[in-house]
Amino acid sequence: MVGPKRNSRMPAYDIDSLEPRARARIIKSAVSPRPIAWISTTSPDGVDNLAPFSSYNYVSSDEPVVLFNTPYAEGDDQKDTPRNALETEEFAVNVVTEPLAEAMDTTAASLDSDESEFDFAEVDRAPCERIDPPRVADAVVTMECTLYDSMQIRDRLTIFGDVEYVHVDDAVLTDGQIDAAKFDTVGRLGGPYYTVSELLEFERQF
Repeated sequence: MVGPKRNSRMPAYDIDSLEPRARARIIKSAVSPRPIAWISTTSPDGVDNLAPFSSYNYVSSDEPVVLFNTPYAEGDDQKDTPRNALETEEFAVNVVTEPLAEAMDTTAASLDSDESEFDFAEVDRAPCERIDPPRVADAVVTMECTLYDSMQIRDRLTIFGDVEYVHVDDAVLTDGQIDAAKFDTVGRLGGPYYTVSELLEFERQF
């Protein structure tokens, strides 16, 4: 059943007429909920970094490649996570579920590069199998990645990761597969808001 017809005189915008902040707010609110990559890296100096990125998705599934976006910057102005990922060519994507939401948000704080968000937010580490950076011990899914490629797109830097190894908690499995009904992932909405995934009462038909 299709909903009521929308007013044909609803507000409309020429993107070029808007300030960058207004454009960004529209896009970030319309493209939602956005999955969150809670990315762990280790700097060349051995400092463990952990930060959330809500511009994140996958571009290949049979041969898994994931990506995340971050503002483009040069040298020391670049954020720790993308700089570490490019310099060491390794990072882990930890999936955020509701019990981890507050800790995830805490790791968005701006810290000096010699400080670890794991320690700042009191997040427990666990070792990875194929890469040096640690994973979030309480994450129900973690994907260990090596750098596939990177690309600058206007004011953003996109980093692609080859998924080399995956950790999955038994608690979210049914018959050996991840069960969406057991997997309360956290998504980002526009502005300061988050949301938690809930199943609708109908299933996909096609």
